Amino acid sequence: MDEIASTFSSLLPARAGVGFKPAHFDAILADPSSIGFFEIHAENYMGAGGPPHRSLGRLRQDHPLSIHGVGLSIGSSEPIDKRQLERLRGLCDRYEPASVSEHLAWSTYGGVYFNDLLPLPYDRDTLKRVIEKVDAVQSFLGRQILLENPATYLSFAQSEISEPEFLDEIAVRSGCGLLLDVENIYVTATNKGFDAAEQLSRFAFAHVREIHLAGHFETRDAAGERFLLDAHCAPVVEAVWALYEQTLSRTGPVATLIEWDNETPEWAALSHEAQRAQSALDGVSRRAA
Repeated sequence: MDEIASTFSSLLPARAGVGFKPAHFDAILADPSSIGFFEIHAENYMGAGGPPHRSLGRLRQDHPLSIHGVGLSIGSSEPIDKRQLERLRGLCDRYEPASVSEHLAWSTYGGVYFNDLLPLPYDRDTLKRVIEKVDAVQSFLGRQILLENPATYLSFAQSEISEPEFLDEIAVRSGCGLLLDVENIYVTATNKGFDAAEQLSRFAFAHVREIHLAGHFETRDAAGERFLLDAHCAPVVEAVWALYEQTLSRTGPVATLIEWDNETPEWAALSHEAQRAQSALDGVSRRAA
């Protein structure tokens, strides 16, 4: 996969982007230069036409596009759905995205889709299966994909490899890139009681091609302990902004997406989050000059 990886590994600009929401379409057209790129969820655009594609086609005239999938179920023990792959390839052919990404998770079993990104054990059998699936997806699409670290809420007793090592091994052996979701590291660390900054420090930064930032839902569990849900429903919290600065100190400027998928805000609020990420990227660029 070396040729594919070198061709498609870093086509997103090192700028701040946001997830595209149709409610923001007019505001985007009024100020098209304020955002570096837009991301869509692949499954929302697998139909043949209609208003979603008219809006996206217009948006694509002015901006790079990141396609983020939630339905390939790369961590599943079952084969990847060939029809899903064909739809994804058709979407890539149609819009020529600068980036295509998926999750290190599973969501299907026995033909049933669970509408969630479920965790998997980090062991040698799982590693082999995920590498084979990533390689199959990249070969089918003819491009490198990025694999995102998940937000997890439990750990498997049989896990024998740390998550950073697991992701690094996948990237090295498959040629894929990594999508570093800083929010997911914070959520996982908080819920499991370990240090997010220390976990982040061990990430495979050399393979990072895109970064995600998001807000979460916070509550208390039955024992009264703090519990975070990766709900993409709020502004990015200060602790995650601090982890983002830590990330950029290791990666340099990398395309950064603000995810806000639920309780969709006004464009001004979403744009403000993107501007803060852009300021951080600009600061890293100035220090490196």
